[in-house]
Amino acid sequence: MTGQDAPGAEPARPGAEQARLRGAGELDVIELTGLRGWGHHGVLEQEKQIGQEFVVDVALGLSTGPAGRTDALSRTVNYAEIAQLVQREITTGAHDLIETLAERIASRALQAHPLLRRVQVTVHKPSAPVGIPFEDVRVRITRHASSVEAVLALGTNLGDRPQHLQRALTVLESTDGLEIAWTGPVLETDPVGGPEQGAYLNSAIGVHTVLGPFELLAAAQSAERHARRERREHWGPRTLDVDVITYGPMRLEDPELTLPHPRAHERAFVLAPWHAARPEAELPGHGPIGDLLAAAADRDGLRPGPAVEGFDRP
Repeated sequence: MTGQDAPGAEPARPGAEQARLRGAGELDVIELTGLRGWGHHGVLEQEKQIGQEFVVDVALGLSTGPAGRTDALSRTVNYAEIAQLVQREITTGAHDLIETLAERIASRALQAHPLLRRVQVTVHKPSAPVGIPFEDVRVRITRHASSVEAVLALGTNLGDRPQHLQRALTVLESTDGLEIAWTGPVLETDPVGGPEQGAYLNSAIGVHTVLGPFELLAAAQSAERHARRERREHWGPRTLDVDVITYGPMRLEDPELTLPHPRAHERAFVLAPWHAARPEAELPGHGPIGDLLAAAADRDGLRPGPAVEGFDRP
């Protein structure tokens, strides 16, 4: 985390904004085909009483890069869980329409798996009472995950500090799948922990994003690279630090990313600019940020910073 502390581990809006966010990059796909279950879905009473076999195909859209690079199941969607979810939906309840079954499967999958950003569900009803010879009846739908509200913290204490913050905002604003929702004021803060070093400029920003949490982390690290960030000394001075503080309500413990950030609840240099922009906000698992700010040990080391273009936009 910046300004003071070690680099930390490192939801939907309608209409055109959401459509633009959905255009972010290409997603990888995990496919499960031919998932079978006995269900009682159909308009006719005999369909509900006797039941019949339904077949479901699911295509899961997400970024598999983080899992592929680390061989970690926690960084992808467990398709065995998806298969169980599909079977539960097939065998539970009795819908008139397979359109409803498809919708429920898609909705439940997106709710259960935050890393899943898109899902395509195909429901087959090969024994439908059509009355003439046929091979299959199927409904195929595609649904996208809602954009997520996330909070990032920025800090710098080397070089042209205001320029580093402004450039970081520009880099993040230009990232496909990410939009700036609000920005906190820039504060000057005393360093917390680490070697003797100069004062930091810190702020916090809120974003709407359809990027997964690891892709959001990659965007944050891209902004750091634009500032020529070098990680030479633990908790040492830096041109720019961008930390992912929250990703919706998600809880995650991973060697590269802990959510929410493990020290954000006790760092006034994160809480103060966030509170200035969103005073009613809460930090998942810790409560209102106003209460956390009042208890933060470093709150007396904060003072107004310079006006930086793009910041202090609640």
